[in-house]
Amino acid sequence: MRYLGLLLLSFFLTYVVRKVALDRAILDMPNERSSHTVPTPRGGGVAIVAVFYLGLLWIRPEIDPHLFRALLWGIPVALISLLDDLLTLSSKVRLMVQAFASAGALYALGGVDRIDLGLLTLSGWYLNALAFLAMVWIINLYNFLDGIDGYAAMEAMVMGAGVWLFISPALGGVILASVMGFLFFNWHKASIFMGDVGSATLGFIFAVLIFYRTDEGMIYGWLVLLAPFWFDATVTLIRRWRRGEAVMSPHKKHAYQRLVQSGWRHDQVVLAVLGIDLLFLALLLIVPYWWLVFLLNLLVMALLYRTVEHKKAFT
Repeated sequence: MRYLGLLLLSFFLTYVVRKVALDRAILDMPNERSSHTVPTPRGGGVAIVAVFYLGLLWIRPEIDPHLFRALLWGIPVALISLLDDLLTLSSKVRLMVQAFASAGALYALGGVDRIDLGLLTLSGWYLNALAFLAMVWIINLYNFLDGIDGYAAMEAMVMGAGVWLFISPALGGVILASVMGFLFFNWHKASIFMGDVGSATLGFIFAVLIFYRTDEGMIYGWLVLLAPFWFDATVTLIRRWRRGEAVMSPHKKHAYQRLVQSGWRHDQVVLAVLGIDLLFLALLLIVPYWWLVFLLNLLVMALLYRTVEHKKAFT
């Protein structure tokens, strides 16, 4: 019943945020790089964040104290992202806060001194530096991939299902409930967007999960479930860098954006990716060697990226 209550609260808060955004003209205006065509309220992620942290406090006795403290470091990320949604801050300011929160979360987790990769195990102080950089990148790539209706919210629900199955049913339930209430309004055609406050905070939450229990091989599971986001964002970034483009400038070259440009509806793209996610979630449940699932996932991601290339070239 508590998850139903959180879901209904998320739904209600999203409705309230949407009404306030409309009344105060807090709108995402369409431009040449947008995938939407009409002004749409933004900031719905406030509901996701508020319900997530309320739920986190509720389930505190049921989760690892280290994980609980690490997740609290997402609050500065949420606050600076909300300010950015309202005022448009400098990217340097956002990065400073994201870096501060990532460092705090890694400290709360006890650092990363060992990563089990199945075939080999990495250890050493340098892992903390790599984890720090990866966390900041994950926060931002999740924001980059929030570009069509329902995409970031649906991916968050897949991650929530993974948390439910592999780490903590309580924490997974909180993630699912907080996002599902918002998704009612964000499904195509969306009547509100989550904004940076939602996407950056979700990215932070998932970055923390990736580097939680790294000595148990869990990292492969999160990389598999989050693959549609990190693979697309990373490959696109590298391709733009090799072309000499300003990699941090806005664009519409991600695979999911090009698929929409080729004629697919937003919900078709989201459901297609959801199907792939659920297939690999099932494989994680039945295949004991997650590194094998990860390698298969990489192959599938590469083939799908290539398929998108044939539909809409990277130009």
